[in-house]
Amino acid sequence: MLVKLSLPAALLGLALGGSVHAAAPAAPAKPYADVEKAIMPLLGTVPIEKISPSKFGTLLEVVTPRGLVYTDKTGSFVLFDVTAIDTRTQENLTEQRNDELGKFVFADLPLKDAIKTVRGDGARVIATFEDPNCGYCRKLMGELKKVDNLTVYTFLVPVMAADSASKSTAILCSPDPAKTWVEHMTDNSPLPAPAECATSLERNAALFHKLRLNGTPAILFPSNTKSPGYIPAERIEARLAGAK
Repeated sequence: MLVKLSLPAALLGLALGGSVHAAAPAAPAKPYADVEKAIMPLLGTVPIEKISPSKFGTLLEVVTPRGLVYTDKTGSFVLFDVTAIDTRTQENLTEQRNDELGKFVFADLPLKDAIKTVRGDGARVIATFEDPNCGYCRKLMGELKKVDNLTVYTFLVPVMAADSASKSTAILCSPDPAKTWVEHMTDNSPLPAPAECATSLERNAALFHKLRLNGTPAILFPSNTKSPGYIPAERIEARLAGAK
């Protein structure tokens, strides 16, 4: 009786004195590639970071640097600016999801890119995202002056008006950015003519979107929490004290 022995391909090649080259494994297919292709024309230049199933039935969640959008499994439509509210708890599910995606560690913030102002001994610390054309940022400046022993790191993000970028550049390129910023926001002091210098504005904008912030002012606390919008001095004090 003839028995045929089956050798693994690599061993067979060695037995025959030849060499065997295993084919490179095929790259895994990108999840929802067809969906991404279908919806990209509506998103323009905004990149897609991730597409995954959402908590909302058959909808897919599309994560972008500019926020969340939703589509179906074929990419036949896109939902922008969605606010989902839980009908049982009245909780804002969209806000919760943005908070999850925008988690941060205060100690890891690139504070070198921010304007630093110090009041008193500066022992307590917050970070803010602000625009020189933002009215509520001016109001926040007045409230921050009521908070003692505070260091404020302000990331300028020009999102409010067409001239926000030039104003931000003028502040950052001035001989004393902290003094120029405070005087402009407090007394509306005229800004110096924009000088040519390297600024952090692009990095600030990238961080703004990474943290899922959608407006100014926004305040970040050492407890790794944030307040999207203006709050008065007493609430800032409470947050610094660890209160919710």
